[in-house]
Amino acid sequence: MADAAIEAQGLTKSFGDVRALDGIDLSAPAGSILGLLGPNGAGKTTAVRILTTLLPPDGGSGRVAGLDVVRDAAALRAQIGLAGQYAAVDENLTGFENLEMVGRLYHLGRRPAKERSRELLERFSLTDAADRLAKTYSGGMRRRLDLAAALVARPPVLFLDEPTTGLDPEARAQMWAEIERLAREDGMTILLTTHYLEEADRLASQLAIVDRGRIVARGTPDALKSELRGDTIQVELANGDGPAARAALERVPEAREVALDGRTLRARADDGGAAVPAVLAALEAHGVRAAAVTLARPSLDDVYLRYAGRAFESEEVAA
Repeated sequence: MADAAIEAQGLTKSFGDVRALDGIDLSAPAGSILGLLGPNGAGKTTAVRILTTLLPPDGGSGRVAGLDVVRDAAALRAQIGLAGQYAAVDENLTGFENLEMVGRLYHLGRRPAKERSRELLERFSLTDAADRLAKTYSGGMRRRLDLAAALVARPPVLFLDEPTTGLDPEARAQMWAEIERLAREDGMTILLTTHYLEEADRLASQLAIVDRGRIVARGTPDALKSELRGDTIQVELANGDGPAARAALERVPEAREVALDGRTLRARADDGGAAVPAVLAALEAHGVRAAAVTLARPSLDDVYLRYAGRAFESEEVAA
């Protein structure tokens, strides 16, 4: 894409025998939020490290803000902001001193650095804590300070690597609102990695689902979910042989895309409500009892299940 603010083609990276990235392609237009959704260990952070010049790729290419991530690495670092999974703040400096230091490192000058620091402290509701040491901040406050630091130089492109990991629901909601505002009001291009389905669904204007170093699905969250017509039937098995239960369910005409994940059976049906009795009857005929049955509209977990062959939540537990 000629107007892409972030673009990657065929990125590969291995660590010993582990293939962290296996030829991924990414593209994000200016002013958009591109979400990379995948379980821990899927390759999301490796992609971010390459696109932010912290790690050279083994193969492929990447361009951010029109600059090559390898050849133009020094110039590119002045055009991007990065907030990682863990707040990179100096605990022995105050909130104000942390931001001022970043401003000076970007050669803003003493007065502009101070002014920008005060502006960001107010924007992130940290003014009252500006003169407190960062080590006294809560987790949510540190994460907001880290994001503020990534914005000191007003970068056109921002990378957020799992920015809400470990935050409580209130702090996470505050971070979501700020990320949305950065794209909507500031016109910033944002690449966001996450392993939270709800976060990806809410924030990403475009989504790429990563599984074991590869992109397995891409599109808007709504478009990805709309590919899965009908309803999702989920059955928690109370007893019986799981593979046999799956085989029985595959013979039910109303059910399709049947998958077994541990003790959980999932299937798709055009009319889930009408299909449930047939599903339960098929299981009962094979001596299988259902502990619980749920019916839902398609979710990103269903998308992941379709393309990766297993449920996203179970992959998270195993990661």
